[in-house]
Amino acid sequence: MDAQYLLGLRGGLIIGTAAALFLLVNGRIMGASGLLGSVLDGSARGNDRREKLAFIAGLIGAPALVALVFGAPPTHLTGNIAVIIAAGLLVGIGTRIANGCTSGHGVCGISRLSLRGLVATMFYLLAGGVSMVLFRHSLGLI
Repeated sequence: MDAQYLLGLRGGLIIGTAAALFLLVNGRIMGASGLLGSVLDGSARGNDRREKLAFIAGLIGAPALVALVFGAPPTHLTGNIAVIIAAGLLVGIGTRIANGCTSGHGVCGISRLSLRGLVATMFYLLAGGVSMVLFRHSLGLI
């Protein structure tokens, strides 16, 4: 089996375990965009805010730490900063419209047999496929 698939499998297991632990410990769905959104818009306060900041720091810091220790795996990320910024903005807008992101709908929603999570995830995948065709094959931006 290709090592890249193993990296994806490990990452998926870590995300799934984190989502299950978050639900077991807090009784809430682990939606990274919702956690980040409530910190940015100020609706998270006190201990809730600190807990969410710690979770977001872990989301960012843990992969950085692993990359420092073991080296970063190769990626196909474009070096075009404008494309990266536009993609980030589009993902942010999409998660706002869908009222959640892939961790909330894809990981937690589908595992809970949520129809809303399944539909949102199907649209995420469709939008990703259309974006690749448009930006890579039609426009040559990535």
